[in-house]
Amino acid sequence: MKGILGKKIGMTQVFATDGKLIPVTVVTVEPNVVMQVKTVEKDGYDAIQLGVQTKKEKHSTKAEVGHAKKANAAPKRFLKEIRGVKAGSYELGQELNADVFELGEVVDVTGTSKGKGFQGVIKRYNQTRGPMGHGSQYHRGVGSMGTLLPMRVFKGKKLPGHMGNEIVTIQNLEVVSIDLENNVILIKGNVPGPKNSFVVIRSSVKHPGTKNAEVDLISYDKKIVEELNEALEENAEVVEEINNELTEENIEESTEEVTE
Repeated sequence: MKGILGKKIGMTQVFATDGKLIPVTVVTVEPNVVMQVKTVEKDGYDAIQLGVQTKKEKHSTKAEVGHAKKANAAPKRFLKEIRGVKAGSYELGQELNADVFELGEVVDVTGTSKGKGFQGVIKRYNQTRGPMGHGSQYHRGVGSMGTLLPMRVFKGKKLPGHMGNEIVTIQNLEVVSIDLENNVILIKGNVPGPKNSFVVIRSSVKHPGTKNAEVDLISYDKKIVEELNEALEENAEVVEEINNELTEENIEESTEEVTE
């Protein structure tokens, strides 16, 4: 098991060399600092605590400052524990980057879903409304609340309430690309949460260690783009010259026909 913390930037799409369009979520991964290492002997289980996004000491509590100083790091805004790791392979203050995962690796991504506010059962649970005629007297209500015998509403009844803003995990996603220069990971598919929200990327629970075939993406390097633009400009000049020559020939032919 391994994991890393990142920030969801948004969604885009990339193209493979075979012409396939792949929708991806862009996740930026700042250097993750190992703030704490837990072992079976001391804490009863193996885990590491990762921290990301530095904040000022004046905005932190004394407990946060003291906890960070043990790792020789500044206080962090986002702390998360990754269980099931080999604690012996990590050290306090160690930094983890996007190269923790490999191309094609299957991962699980956890985030906080978008909040939808207070919603009714139709939007919240996709229930069906009643007839909209005036005589029905039932349009978008909850419906039956239960039988008469218990004289109460059973637990778990689907009722109106706060929708969204829950911790959601999407499983079995694929790492399509890793950009170490910009600290960016492209994950195939959608990831829970709004833009600029924190997410946790872990190894897949159902398929640990699974690695799909790497996707050969079309790269748009700056050098290649500049070369293409230069070639287009040269071709444009040649095309203009040919068009000018053709127009001059057409003018000469038309003047000859008029004189005859």
